[in-house]
Amino acid sequence: MVFTDDEDDFFEQWWEEEESDDDDLVALMLLLAETKKRSHNKKRRRGSMPGRQVVPRDIHAGNSRIVADYFADPPIYNDRFFRRRFRMSKPLFLRIVQGVEAHDDYFRQRPNAVGLLGATALQKVVGAFRMLAYDVPADSMDEVVRLAESTMIEAFKHFVRAVVDVFGEQYLRPPTVEDTARLLEINNNRCWPGMLGCIDCMHWRWKNCPYCMDRYVHRTCGWSNYDP
Repeated sequence: MVFTDDEDDFFEQWWEEEESDDDDLVALMLLLAETKKRSHNKKRRRGSMPGRQVVPRDIHAGNSRIVADYFADPPIYNDRFFRRRFRMSKPLFLRIVQGVEAHDDYFRQRPNAVGLLGATALQKVVGAFRMLAYDVPADSMDEVVRLAESTMIEAFKHFVRAVVDVFGEQYLRPPTVEDTARLLEINNNRCWPGMLGCIDCMHWRWKNCPYCMDRYVHRTCGWSNYDP
């Protein structure tokens, strides 16, 4: 995928934010705002298509598997796996799920024409996040959340609008003086005084930094837990 200069600047802002829940949400908000700006609403097709094949996806089993994988007690995959796959903490993720479900009835589980319950908000939001986190098409979510491509595209559009509507006023704004002071203080404690943000030094942990720089900063800052 090729990005314009404006999009490159946007993704640079993504990685320049401090690795906390609020800042992860800021990054998500910027991405969703850009997606909403570029999306074009198409007329929704209604009715069945001739020769359409019905796929027995077992939507409820898909929801149960998501719960067992990440939200059960204990889950199959711990918080470390969750952050790596969804690019945020689990409490922040659940906060977003609750926010969009309360804002848009589309995310509420409802019966269909024959009385069977449809997909949950968790399935739709998990699919949308995985599309964003891995930059993959909607069709690839079929095996993950058990939702068809058309349903996942529709859910993604609703998700973008809902997140911008719910969280936009707080997070889609220029940084305040307090925000700037907080980021400078965080970086000062990391032995980077005066640095507001950097892709290498703010969002990635030491395992991803060059070894020579890792050793230099540990020695300069006097960190006692460095073992050459």
